[in-house]
Amino acid sequence: MYNPASLKAEEFINHTEILESLSYADSHKNNLNLIDEILNKARKYKGLSHREALLLLDCTDEQKNAEIFALAEQIKKEFYGNRIVLFAPLYLSNYCINECVYCPFHGRNKHIARKKLTKDDLIKEVTALQDMGHKRLAIESGEDPINNPIEYILDCIHTIYSIKHKNGSIRRVNVNIAATTVENYRKLKEAGIGTYILFQETYNKKSYEELHPSGPKHDYAWHTEAMDRAMEGGIDDVGLGVLFGLEGYRYELTGLLMHAEHLEAVHGVGPHTISVPRIRHADDIDPSVFDNSINDDIFAKIVAVIRIAVPYTGLIMSTRESKECRERVIHYGISQISGGSKTSVGGYVHPEAEDDRSEQFDVIDTRSLDEVVCWLMEMGYIPSFCTACYREGRTGDRFMALCKNRQIHNCCLPNALMTLKEYLIDYASGRTATVGESLIQKEIMNIPNEKVRKIVQERLLDIQNGKRDFRF
Repeated sequence: MYNPASLKAEEFINHTEILESLSYADSHKNNLNLIDEILNKARKYKGLSHREALLLLDCTDEQKNAEIFALAEQIKKEFYGNRIVLFAPLYLSNYCINECVYCPFHGRNKHIARKKLTKDDLIKEVTALQDMGHKRLAIESGEDPINNPIEYILDCIHTIYSIKHKNGSIRRVNVNIAATTVENYRKLKEAGIGTYILFQETYNKKSYEELHPSGPKHDYAWHTEAMDRAMEGGIDDVGLGVLFGLEGYRYELTGLLMHAEHLEAVHGVGPHTISVPRIRHADDIDPSVFDNSINDDIFAKIVAVIRIAVPYTGLIMSTRESKECRERVIHYGISQISGGSKTSVGGYVHPEAEDDRSEQFDVIDTRSLDEVVCWLMEMGYIPSFCTACYREGRTGDRFMALCKNRQIHNCCLPNALMTLKEYLIDYASGRTATVGESLIQKEIMNIPNEKVRKIVQERLLDIQNGKRDFRF
């Protein structure tokens, strides 16, 4: 039976409940009175159930869809304003013993170059990322207990935090590694990680087991229950995601939202972030073999519905998407994006040749971080390199309380402007610096508290004079 408060994967992600929800939405998708009721509920900024969200996803009425997109944009502004947090992935190792059929790191792939960063390699990669201007990383690694044991991951985290180059430093390390034990999650917490991220890939158990024919990841329950173990291990912030294209998108969205409901029901804290990757071409992986791909229109609708259903969550979109797609979808709820990304091990220092590629997937948006920063500002967004909440202890329920009450603005706007100022001085091109200085002067006036505004103005002068790392 469906039970969001259960700790058993097949009860909080219940197949029968998903099928019944799909059927219910299919038979009510043109009930405009019901759609209006759901939209009115959503306008209270408290979120929606998975069934209500599915009805919005399935709605085909053009006027109602316009309202859905407008509401998603409004909710994003209410919770996160016009700020977009920037980060980069850092691949530590592509050694892996799993057999995931959609990933080129799978163990049967014998022609991909297997790589693992040494400490010296890691220092060079992190220095390169710092020289780009990044302050926040998401480390990635294949699952291999011999080549990538937890001790290796922990050593990498400690090394990353220790590297200071010129004015550069990595202030937050998020971790995207395979499901592990409570004990290992405690070790990650002690190492000072930010968010623990784990994509479900697909919530359909039958499809999941077929897509992961062997290896530790084959165990659906072990993987799906990982967030509960992470929270038991003391990790406050966890990030969900599915790989759209593996299974029907309606099924996946329903399962994703049920997982968010489960975290709320059991831990009182929903997902800190939700990612929306789509399957892409990679070495020996042809996405056309999966018949569940979604077009840009459906992708945009998914983002909008997630923002409405889970208004407090950070929504992440990667460089898997094109500039054009990102420019469209960012309005409907995205609050974090990657920039200048490489998905190969060592790729920031040594870009790979066409005949020697080991990326996890093809990057579609290949622009530099500086180009992405300038693009965001020209659209009226504030690129943010802020890591203040994590470093000030505003995580888990403390962050969610501020976010759900829409009070996080009081910290986020000042911090975004100060970290942007750092970027403009230390890393920006001439054009980006000019656009950014104009944006900062405009956005300072949107800080509602006069005392805070004055402090920010003083700190911006301090940053201009060489000081760094202020935060509220």
